[in-house]
Amino acid sequence: MTVLTASPANPDTVRRDLLDRYDGRAPRYTSYPTALEFSDAVGPGAVTDWLSALSPAERISVYVHIPFCKRLCWYCGCNTRAVRNTRLISDYVAGLADEMALVEATLPHKPAVGAIHLGGGTPNMLSRDDLGGLFRALRHVFRVSPGAEVAAELDPSVLTRDWVRAAAFHGLSRASLGVQDLSPHVQAAVNRIESFEVVENAVGWLREAGLASVNLDLMYGLPRQRTQDVLATLDQLLTLRPERFALFGYAHVPWARPNQRLIADADLPGPVERLEQSDAAAERLVADGYVRIGLDHYALPQDPLAVALRDGSLRRNFQGYTADPHQTLIGFGASAIGRLPQGFYQNDATELGWRRRVRAGELPVVRGVALTDEDRFRGEIIETLMCHGEADLTAICGRHDRSPAELEPERRRLTAFAADGLVRVSDNGLRVTPLGEPWVRSVAQVFDRRSGEGSRFSRVV
Repeated sequence: MTVLTASPANPDTVRRDLLDRYDGRAPRYTSYPTALEFSDAVGPGAVTDWLSALSPAERISVYVHIPFCKRLCWYCGCNTRAVRNTRLISDYVAGLADEMALVEATLPHKPAVGAIHLGGGTPNMLSRDDLGGLFRALRHVFRVSPGAEVAAELDPSVLTRDWVRAAAFHGLSRASLGVQDLSPHVQAAVNRIESFEVVENAVGWLREAGLASVNLDLMYGLPRQRTQDVLATLDQLLTLRPERFALFGYAHVPWARPNQRLIADADLPGPVERLEQSDAAAERLVADGYVRIGLDHYALPQDPLAVALRDGSLRRNFQGYTADPHQTLIGFGASAIGRLPQGFYQNDATELGWRRRVRAGELPVVRGVALTDEDRFRGEIIETLMCHGEADLTAICGRHDRSPAELEPERRRLTAFAADGLVRVSDNGLRVTPLGEPWVRSVAQVFDRRSGEGSRFSRVV
């Protein structure tokens, strides 16, 4: 076996140089092709055809986007806005029911649903009545399988015990709580104030309701954030023993998200500091018994995410790393993304535009991309690298009836990564080394024939 690798070196002495050379911009690869490749070539007509061809034997997932928050956090990159008008939210839920009716009219049968994900925004901005109306609409259009995972992204500062009980009644089994950082000066710098006690109460209510899994979302690279802030936050949250942590690097893209313009560039930690924060948090979590999952997730060994990593079934989608095995995802709401065997699609990202299209009786799809055989081939390589840090290229080529020789240009590009000790390249495939883990997105980008490099993406580290 031919192996390309670097000479032994102390990782601590080479990382600054690696940052200088590899801290570029790359997609997060929650899909391939990425959402930036979507176009109006895919619209309501195409998605109607795709939905009408859905196999009766296939179980699916459903995503529902709730674009409302109590407050607008300055770091946020999500499609959401701060609202106080509860009637506006109720009207939106009624619109979701109407959109589901439009989808129902295209379906050849009543699909079985194995997973439901409520994202946002802040799904717990919905009243208990609106939550009930949403689930009645879902169960009217779909057959929700017994034991289906129902997950929601929640804001602890808005959460109440009564809301948790109502959500559990409708099947809520997993929740992600946005925490980010508990340091007061960091919270002030991003307009998100909440105490540890607020998070502790929220976790307690979720445990009380019998949820199987609680995830806490954290961020590094925030304005005025230091490594000691990240570790102090972890020290408090580890006492709650959540099943999962997500540790995201803050993506500063003020040209795409106007709210991020409220964050001064001078307050942001540099690449070296960001890497130190990420490494320190990873070391603390692993030492406390959590398994590292891909780029930015950590889970207790018995959690389904860790099990999926061990048995090779881990996947990556628009919600991040997941154990969800379903290949089809139907998205509802403004900006929601769906995936069908034929390709990806996205709804109108503007709430008013989405409402107008639904009222007009048409699917609110405005863009997407039809998958080619080349996309499926490269998408499997990229997803495998992002999930497992290695890829058997020979086996993947065989599954797609491709010759390994087609990947010679990519192998040549990997030579520099191998020389720097970031990957090991063999006759059959490649593996990202521990030194190269922060740059796995850059490694995956080598196989990306669509998006390439560019300033549209967030920084790798």
